[in-house]
Amino acid sequence: MSWFFIALTGTFLYALSNHIDKILLEKYFRGRGVGVIILFSSLLSVFVLPFLYLADPSALRMDATSILVLAGVGTLHILVLWFYLLALRDEEASVVVIFFQLAPVFGLVLGFFLLGEVLTRMQLIAMAVIILGTTAISFEIDAENNFKLRRATVAYMLAATFFWALGSAVFKGVALEENVWRSLFWEHLMLTLIGICIFLFIRSYRTHFLTALRSNSGAILSLNVANESLYILGNVILSFAFLLSPIALILLTNSFQPVFVLALGIFLTLFFPKISAEKIHVKHIWQKIIAICITAIGTYLLFIS
Repeated sequence: MSWFFIALTGTFLYALSNHIDKILLEKYFRGRGVGVIILFSSLLSVFVLPFLYLADPSALRMDATSILVLAGVGTLHILVLWFYLLALRDEEASVVVIFFQLAPVFGLVLGFFLLGEVLTRMQLIAMAVIILGTTAISFEIDAENNFKLRRATVAYMLAATFFWALGSAVFKGVALEENVWRSLFWEHLMLTLIGICIFLFIRSYRTHFLTALRSNSGAILSLNVANESLYILGNVILSFAFLLSPIALILLTNSFQPVFVLALGIFLTLFFPKISAEKIHVKHIWQKIIAICITAIGTYLLFIS
């Protein structure tokens, strides 16, 4: 059970990061935030490198094949962030994060084919129930109480969760051969290099990034540093959890992330509406609660299996 509480801590940090992402997109980077946040996220990875190197000075002696694989993991993380931000740009944080519960499905398939991991029948049933919970939030309830499929959000988050599960599977394969600190060092180094390439070769992202820094540098830098610190710490915690249990099980603990995000969203909407606001009409709250409860049932089935 230790893996569960370790993974849950990382999940809570992700929930905090989700709301900061939404605040940045709406308050500071409206209309141009995706590229700016991607650049901040990748470039700020450079600051964690010294700490990862001190944790394991032998990191520079990793073999070339593992380095190449981790370069791919860094690329996958950028893709996860890109599709996730595209979804978050036009949707509530408490809706978007529920779609991350699809990651265990991809995690199961990838873990089976790449790592030889096997889940029991009860665990498969638990996953099916959690998938049902994500389906409940796939439809938007409009003012006339009609249901409309969130097509763009579903498409973006399917891509994001697939790349997330794939990156997790590949990372675990390397980390089991090397170790977590070495793997994290090279992963974040590759993220930094990718950020530099994006800055140099994608002009629109570079222009928006520099404009954002000039317009409100203090607040933007503070929020982004806090955001990336939470996200990186969450990554470190979950990286250790991945070594303690099958990937699909660790990803299933993310079923608690919507609970944290919804609670934080309601809190901000009620007490700090100028910072962030979500739909808290009864029908919207009930839809989210139902989706989360179904996911919680699946998680319970997982623990009794």
